[in-house]
Amino acid sequence: MHVLRTILRPGWIALGVVVVAFAVACFTLLAPWQLGKNSDTERRNDLIRTATSLETAPLAEVAPSSTFDPSTEWREVEVTGRYLEDRQALVRLRNIQERPAVVVLTPFAVTGSDRVLLINRGFVRPVEGGVPDVPAPPAGEQTIDGRIRAAESVSADRGSLSDNGVLTVPSINPGLVGTATGTSMDDFYLQLSPDQPGSLGEIPLPQLDTGPYLSYGLQWLAFGIMAPLGVLYFLIAEIRSRRRAAAARAATAAEATAETGEVADSDTARPAGTAPDPQPGSAASRAERRRQMREELRAASGTTVVHNVGRIGHGPVAEDTVGDVRDATPDPRRQDGDVRDKLSRRYGG
Repeated sequence: MHVLRTILRPGWIALGVVVVAFAVACFTLLAPWQLGKNSDTERRNDLIRTATSLETAPLAEVAPSSTFDPSTEWREVEVTGRYLEDRQALVRLRNIQERPAVVVLTPFAVTGSDRVLLINRGFVRPVEGGVPDVPAPPAGEQTIDGRIRAAESVSADRGSLSDNGVLTVPSINPGLVGTATGTSMDDFYLQLSPDQPGSLGEIPLPQLDTGPYLSYGLQWLAFGIMAPLGVLYFLIAEIRSRRRAAAARAATAAEATAETGEVADSDTARPAGTAPDPQPGSAASRAERRRQMREELRAASGTTVVHNVGRIGHGPVAEDTVGDVRDATPDPRRQDGDVRDKLSRRYGG
C-alpha cells in the first residue's frame, strides 16, 4: 500500500508518462531513423563497390526501359545522342568540396529511340548577384559515359523558377525538369563521368564509410532502455528512504512506549502516597527532592506539636501511644483545669 501511494503521487505519474513517451519515441522513431540511414549508407556503399568493379555497359543493356531499377544505381553506362541545350536547368544552393556550387542539368536525346535522359554535367561556381557563365555543351551527336542515379525527392512547396531566362529547379529530378520544359524523360538521371563531352566540374563519388548512424541508433536504443531503469532506480530509492524513516519513527515510538510502561510499573509497585522516583540529575528530580523534604518537615512538625500537646499537664507519653494521643480529640475544659493546677503549684496560690 505504501509503495502504491508513492507511485500514484502526481510527480511520479507525470515523470512516468514523460519517460514512457521518450522510450516509445526512442524505439519507434529515433533509433529506426538512424539505423535506417545506416542501412541505406551500407547499401549505397555496396552498390558503389559493385558498380566500380564492373566495366561500362550500353544503356540498353543495363536500363532497357525508362523505369528506374534500384539495383542498377551507380552503374556506368554508355549512351549516344545529342544535348538539348535549350531545355537546360540549374540547381542552386549546392555544396561541393566544401564550397558553394551550381549544378548544370541538360536533357540528352538518345539516338535511335524516343528516350530522353537528364544529364548532370557537373558544377560551376556561382557569381554574386547574377547567373553564372555556363559553357555550352557540344553540338551534334555525342557518345558519353555516365553513372545511373536515382531521382532526388521534390518538396511540395518548391518548384521550378525562371531567373533572367534561365530555368532553376530545387533538386535533380527528371520529372520536375520535364514538367518545366514540356519534355518526357526517364525516371532516373545520369551523372556524367570525368573527361566526357560537355562535362564541367567533376562531382566525386561518395566516400565509402558508414558514418555515425549505427552508433547514433544504438545510443537511442540505450537511452530508451536507460530512461525507465533510471526512473525505477530513483523510485526504489525513495521507497527505501520512506521505509527507513517509517522504521525510525516506529522505533522511537516503541522506545517511548517502553519507558512509559516502566514508569507505570514502578508507580504500581510504589506504596500509596509515595511520589515516583525522578531521574537523577534532572531539574524534576531536584524539585521532587525539595518537595519530599518539605513534606517530611511538615510531617515532623505536625508530630512534634501533637506530641507536646499530648504531654502538657499529663507528663511523658510513651512512643507507642503518640499516635493515639495525636488522633484523640482533647477536652478543652479539662485542658484548662490542668493548666491552672500546674500554674498554682508552680507559683503558689
